[in-house]
Amino acid sequence: MPRYVLHIANKNYSSWSLRAWLVMRQVLSRGDDGGGDGVPFTEKLWPMASGSMAQPRWRAFSPVAHVPCLHVFLAGEPDAAAAAPGVTATAAATAAAGSGSGSGAGAGSGNGERSSSQWEPGRGEEGEGSGAGEDGRPLVLWESLAIVEFLAEEHPAARVYPADRAARAWARSAVAEMHAGFAAVRREMGMNVGVRIALAEEAFTDALVADLRRLDELWSEGLSRFGGPFLAGAEFTAVDAFYAPVVLRLQTYVGTLDRMGEAARGYVERMLQVEGVREWVDAALKETWREPVHEAECLEGKGRTLIADLRAA
Repeated sequence: MPRYVLHIANKNYSSWSLRAWLVMRQVLSRGDDGGGDGVPFTEKLWPMASGSMAQPRWRAFSPVAHVPCLHVFLAGEPDAAAAAPGVTATAAATAAAGSGSGSGAGAGSGNGERSSSQWEPGRGEEGEGSGAGEDGRPLVLWESLAIVEFLAEEHPAARVYPADRAARAWARSAVAEMHAGFAAVRREMGMNVGVRIALAEEAFTDALVADLRRLDELWSEGLSRFGGPFLAGAEFTAVDAFYAPVVLRLQTYVGTLDRMGEAARGYVERMLQVEGVREWVDAALKETWREPVHEAECLEGKGRTLIADLRAA
């Protein structure tokens, strides 16, 4: 089995990290045999440098300095992940494990981040010469959608996408729509898991209302067409992982959920009880890092009031 190292950022802020992480933690928990043995992976959490959305130090492991980024090593290659910079935690990617993937939260201030701004695929995070590709380097996937598609190919029995053809086609389309769309939700409902912000009527721009309406339509369609309780049927799949950050945003921004229909509201309630989602949220609340740009972003605009901060001091 390949050895996976998943590079992510702060769990309180990083929506894209959550998407790939949930596929590995929640979906791959079904294992290669579909029986729940799980597919292990190593999580490496890189705290965001303060004062900017740009994170040039992340080029130490990603050619575009983005998270998530998955490094893939073939079985039998040396494991040097423990010696790598960043905050490291090992997750068993199985529901029975129940520990590990949140242990990096609050464990450091980013002092271990490599200062180089050069992308060096031969070195990466696992050390020079420890790669697994045909040229002796790790396979590197630096986009969430590419990560999910790769994992779906590598682990067909885990059912990253639904087994049913119609459900699978719908799920792939919905994943692609999330990957490329919902700009107003991203812009006006920035990810901040640990706070609660009340939105007055003036906070709901036309663009945000349109995005919320489309989310309600899409979720309701999937739940009705494939029978629930998840978007494409009975099992949690990649499409649920891709919309999980939206679920957490709806929890953060008080008043948004009131604009969703009954089916969508029920889906949000169920998603908040998914083990992987709860594990991520628990780790996010324990983080003590604060990044000023992300903190200010969620309060930008009219009609926004911070009503609670649930995070560790």
